[in-house]
Amino acid sequence: MAPHQLPDFPWDKLTKFGELAAEYSDGICNLSVGTPVDPVPQVIQDALRDAADSPGYPTSHGAAELREAVVDWFARTAHVPNLDPLNVLSTIGTKEFIGGLPTYLGLGRDDLVVIPTTAYPTYDVGAQFAKCQIIATDSLTSLGPQVPKLIWLNSPSNPTGKVLPTEHLRKVVEWARERAVLVASDECYFELGWDAEPISILHPDVCGDSHDGILAVHSLSKRSNMAGYRYGYVAGDPRVIAQLLELRKHMGMMVPTPIQRAATTALRDDEHVAIQRERYFERRAALIVALTAAGFRIDNSEAGLYLWATRDEPCWDTVGWFADRGILVAPGDFYGPSGASHVRIALTATDERVASAAQRLRG
Repeated sequence: MAPHQLPDFPWDKLTKFGELAAEYSDGICNLSVGTPVDPVPQVIQDALRDAADSPGYPTSHGAAELREAVVDWFARTAHVPNLDPLNVLSTIGTKEFIGGLPTYLGLGRDDLVVIPTTAYPTYDVGAQFAKCQIIATDSLTSLGPQVPKLIWLNSPSNPTGKVLPTEHLRKVVEWARERAVLVASDECYFELGWDAEPISILHPDVCGDSHDGILAVHSLSKRSNMAGYRYGYVAGDPRVIAQLLELRKHMGMMVPTPIQRAATTALRDDEHVAIQRERYFERRAALIVALTAAGFRIDNSEAGLYLWATRDEPCWDTVGWFADRGILVAPGDFYGPSGASHVRIALTATDERVASAAQRLRG
């Protein structure tokens, strides 16, 4: 595959169903995309505004104050006590980093990348862009003698909401370390655990006292409604972080200073996260009741911003059924063949739109 010969953007396939849903008398309830709709907390807006006069270039690494805030967050929230601020790196959102990591690492057509069986498409697209070989599996034993260069994990999962337990994560890390394989864990929904408590790959119960061979990827988009700010960060292996930092300095990949200041404030403030969690909790509860009453089964969905729902029929039939009721949802096969009988239903709609969707499902 040529460097820029990538698959068609999957969301384009949903356009006609969005048009159908929009014809509903009370308007569309868009539960397909996980983009925040609630306001950016005022404390974050104020921090951004106060840093508007920032004429100089920011650093690629991220300001020391920001990296310290990340370290404090890991200690306070994820119970990771031994993270060094030097081993934290700011990113321009996390999709850029996830899609670019195989290329940043210098991987190519002779290298194998492992992605989850049911997964956020960017893991696959990023590996394709680097011309890597790709295997989608949740069981490393299925690889046989093959040794990958990179393993992607995602917990809590997008789209399924599944949370990987400590024992599973520990086994993956041990397996990878024995073979000098890098493990990157996408933990962007970490603070949105509902029926299970997520654990970071950097937690001592998973990796011991060392972060060698592992990276944790985090975002402020979901927990702080900062998707439009494009800020994320990666932390972990000192050697890999240093390698990535050197590349990013050469390429001028920098998060703007006002965004860094806003991110620092967001990481230090837990109150707005609790308020946003409660909003999602209420929306989730209302949709679960309505979906169950409409004959759907909710699988996994232990954490995150989505419900992974099925009636054991082809997912596009289900998408059409929802569209007839003015509701747009995402087909499960966007996330791999294993999702062919599921749809992903997002909690990222206003209270009014979620209530309207629930009413339509009950009616």
